[in-house]
Amino acid sequence: MQAVILAAGRGTRMGGLTDTVPKPLLLVAGKSLLAHKLDALPSEVHEVIFVIGYQGQMIREEFGSEYGGRRVQYVEQEELNGTMGAVSLAKPLITGRFIVMMGDDLYGTEDVLAACATNDWALVVEKTETMASGGRVVVNERDLVMGIEEGDHRGTPGLMNTNLIVLDERIFAYPMVPIRTSNGKDEYGLPQTVVAVASEAGIPLHAVYATSWIQITAPEDLERAEALLGVE
Repeated sequence: MQAVILAAGRGTRMGGLTDTVPKPLLLVAGKSLLAHKLDALPSEVHEVIFVIGYQGQMIREEFGSEYGGRRVQYVEQEELNGTMGAVSLAKPLITGRFIVMMGDDLYGTEDVLAACATNDWALVVEKTETMASGGRVVVNERDLVMGIEEGDHRGTPGLMNTNLIVLDERIFAYPMVPIRTSNGKDEYGLPQTVVAVASEAGIPLHAVYATSWIQITAPEDLERAEALLGVE
């Protein structure tokens, strides 16, 4: 099994913290966000593919061609055209089932294992009473993902998409789904593409409920992560 980790963006909302360092190399509990992710991967993952961009050479220097007994490869996202655009760059290297993870968020090992243990595809979601910006994931009574409700759901209950996803090569056989971002830019959305392809191809997309997901979007999230991880 392979893991594709998206680590191309600068992370502009982190302010001066990312002036000279890519966001995924910022530290929490003395370890980079990327290292936390690699250490959470199950033993079934034999290879990691980093999608790099801003300050990508620093990531190459940090992890080289091997980490923790796993082979490490790199692809470069020169045009930041969305999360599905990033995943598509790994297509020539993908040989079967694979995990997608964001390079900045922190995921729990148990959640990664639960997603990998499902048959077909899986999307890790988090139940919340106060949705943030972005789409709300819709599931049926069998905990299969049926769609994503776009719009402003802030402050309402719902299921948030963590962008921890288990897929296989079939995702590349269908068109990427374009989306319009909040800043008016056109990109290709990963969750939107996954939901569309799963529906069209008849692939069950299992919802796995997160027990430990820390979204890192601003400097204060690093402090919150250290508190949650029990770091003084």
